[in-house]
Amino acid sequence: MAQVQRMSRLMVKTLRDDPADAETLSHKLLVRAGYVRRNSAGIWTWLPLGKKVLDNISRVVREEMDAIGAQEVLLPALLPKEPYEASARWEEYGDLLFRLKDRKGGEYLLGPTHEEIFTLVVKDQVASYKDLPVMLYQIQTKYRDEARPRSGVLRGREFQMKDSYSFDTTDEGLAESYALHRAAYQKIFARLGLDYRIVSAVSGAMGGSASEEFLAPAAAGEDTFVDCPSCDYAANTEAVTFALKPVDGSGVGPVEELDTPDTPTIETLAEHLGVPASATLKNLLVKVDGEIVAVGVPGNREVDLGKLGEHLAPAVVELVTAEDFEGRGDLVRGYVGPQGLEKVRYIADPRVAPGTAWITGANKVNTHAKNVVAGRDFEVDDYLDVVVVEASDPCPKCGTGLKLDRAIEIGHIFQLGRKYADTFQLDVLGQQGKPVRVTMGSYGIGVSRAVAALAEQSADEQGLCWPKEIAPADVHVVAAGKALQTELALDVSEKLGAAGVRVLVDDRAGVSPGVKFTDAELIGVPKILVAGRRSAEGVLELKDRRTGEREELTVDEAIARLAE
Repeated sequence: MAQVQRMSRLMVKTLRDDPADAETLSHKLLVRAGYVRRNSAGIWTWLPLGKKVLDNISRVVREEMDAIGAQEVLLPALLPKEPYEASARWEEYGDLLFRLKDRKGGEYLLGPTHEEIFTLVVKDQVASYKDLPVMLYQIQTKYRDEARPRSGVLRGREFQMKDSYSFDTTDEGLAESYALHRAAYQKIFARLGLDYRIVSAVSGAMGGSASEEFLAPAAAGEDTFVDCPSCDYAANTEAVTFALKPVDGSGVGPVEELDTPDTPTIETLAEHLGVPASATLKNLLVKVDGEIVAVGVPGNREVDLGKLGEHLAPAVVELVTAEDFEGRGDLVRGYVGPQGLEKVRYIADPRVAPGTAWITGANKVNTHAKNVVAGRDFEVDDYLDVVVVEASDPCPKCGTGLKLDRAIEIGHIFQLGRKYADTFQLDVLGQQGKPVRVTMGSYGIGVSRAVAALAEQSADEQGLCWPKEIAPADVHVVAAGKALQTELALDVSEKLGAAGVRVLVDDRAGVSPGVKFTDAELIGVPKILVAGRRSAEGVLELKDRRTGEREELTVDEAIARLAE
């Protein structure tokens, strides 16, 4: 017997107009259809219909996690400072952490993610290699103090997340656990009806090595990823690499200084010399943990500070200020060149390969230099991919021009390795009777975020349009008239419920058929069954919400069709 939910008793209030502060489609529709309501900035109340969708996603996630042998636990959201201080994430997370003190002055945080606590749980519970491997997961509320919470439940300060963790004694075991999670995620997102891409990624504050994101392409997405039209390569823009290809620079003439008055920018320099910006070398000065570092990229490209920060983490990267030039004769603002820099680490993008020749600053006011060759006239301390990726950049795998797309991150998997095991000395007794350091994986799914991603991908101009697996009901029965239609609608609803079909029935009195039809489209249950003009004959109209296809069926036919 499945639930029959009568709208006359359901706490739902639909809206005709979009919320004034809503920018994304999911934000507009989830509020208008009565799934969520804003409590405060980045904090949302899940109303009955929304809670059903949220629970259905959680159910699918649980089923697939259980299927790979993962065990569900529930850890606290209120966590002590000390484990996060030990891992350095108390500081690394910065302002994103919700920090608080108890009445005795003890310091705590609201958990953004739980690597530290899971590590300590396993350290307490597991003693021998015979107890491993083990995979643990939870579905729980997480907290991040977003500076600008926006897009409804897509970027909130409180959100639902599934995080799981694997513990193995060998790298091979970790690879197997990672593969199990990867396959489980593919099943989860397929069942949810999400269009998604698996892309190479960087680990960020999570730490670790191998990392992949599961992205749902959507115009409202805050992630940009690249996709190759000719092969299977896809990656987050921060993970895209460019091969270092040295060239023969032996034929380039000697360095020659050029008089270039009032040309402190690439644009003014290129215009003055009549050369493309790509012929120039841009040298951006940043501070890395307070030390000045120069970053060289072709003049027609921009430095991706986020990408640079990921490469240099956990060091803090910030732009230099005017004060940083004081007392540094080798640093001439607007005319910096890599040749002649004193005690400055020089990082370059692989496009500034050995043998390439450039026009760049001469470290003198109003002066530039040409024929400055990488590897001959200056040395690069570190090559790092640091440019902002652009459409048509070559695919690292096949060389075809890449395309850029927007997407919502719905999942992320990491091979953490021994970062947290080292921090907390997570060892077990190995087969040889000696301590063995455990290696870990971390795997997350944004449960509440998946609701918004599905709304973004599946909605149309009439409203939401949920896949059956996660919809709040299987069929939305509408009584489009007075007593006779309502009586038939309630009767068929009870029979459908008895047949195991989840039913939402609009039996509201005093509400016009037009409003009921509009609400049915807005709420987005996959099938709409209408008791209308032929109710006296026992005939109903069944509409497919996604395709719009309609057919007339008797009560028995409708029950048989919907119970399939």
